[in-house]
Amino acid sequence: MSQPNNKTVISIMGPTASGKTDLAMQLSDLINGDLISVDSALIYRDMDIGTAKPTEAELKQYPHQLISFLDPSEVYSAADFRRDAIAAIERSFQLGKTPILVGGTMMYFKSLVEGISQLPEADPKIRAEIETLANQHGWQYVHEKLAEVDPDSANRIHPNDPQRINRAYEIYLISGKTMTQLMSEEKQPIPYDIKQFAFMCEDKSVLHERIEQRFHIMLEQGFEQEVKRLHARGDLHMDLPAIRSVGYRQMWQYLEGELDRDEMIFRGVVATRQLAKRQLTWLRSWKQVTYLEIGKTKENLQRILNSLS
Repeated sequence: MSQPNNKTVISIMGPTASGKTDLAMQLSDLINGDLISVDSALIYRDMDIGTAKPTEAELKQYPHQLISFLDPSEVYSAADFRRDAIAAIERSFQLGKTPILVGGTMMYFKSLVEGISQLPEADPKIRAEIETLANQHGWQYVHEKLAEVDPDSANRIHPNDPQRINRAYEIYLISGKTMTQLMSEEKQPIPYDIKQFAFMCEDKSVLHERIEQRFHIMLEQGFEQEVKRLHARGDLHMDLPAIRSVGYRQMWQYLEGELDRDEMIFRGVVATRQLAKRQLTWLRSWKQVTYLEIGKTKENLQRILNSLS
């Protein structure tokens, strides 16, 4: 089948373990597609098993843009993703292919589709001052200071999330406006015709079983050894977004003796299910989306192809 009209982008969204990548790879064969990952964990190198990253053989046959290009010590924002995703989409078009966005990081999809507010650049001096405040009084104290000036952001950001607390408070100190105010200002939507599809799951037990099975498969594939190598580096810690990723955080706690193995597995599965629940909540309120059914590959492919004809 030939590719859709120029400047058409396809997005395949859904909760973790729903089968997004498999569907995207099969669709790619049918429409001369070019896969672009929309996943905040797949961006990191050396984090393959716990992120369910496509295998080396799969990536050779179906290359993905925006996979494995950052070190786990680095931080990457939704604004960074939007910039890189638009560049990736343009590369796809230049190659005469149809961009297929695939992943489950809903904030990334939102920033790309709806646009993102222009937030001030980071100020190293102010960031250092906030970190000094945190070292003296703790991040809970900084979170309380943030709540005084930007209660909406404080409600949205967990008190144990220093990176986001720092950024929200920094934005206020730089601009005199809250992150909430700035994010409500006019945004620039994606400049393409985007066809959006999403896996939904009415029977949560089906998804829960898939999640638990996949977590155990990851353990069999060497997930613990993967995280041991990261832990042994010595420069990584649980305040980093990469290490806070679902599964990695629990394995890290196990390696540091905070959890026993059974508790690590239990918490890892629960955390993954909670992630899936958040993803589904996002998708229920998503606009202009066509729903797909888990486990019905043939029907899902036909649904997507029908929308392109």
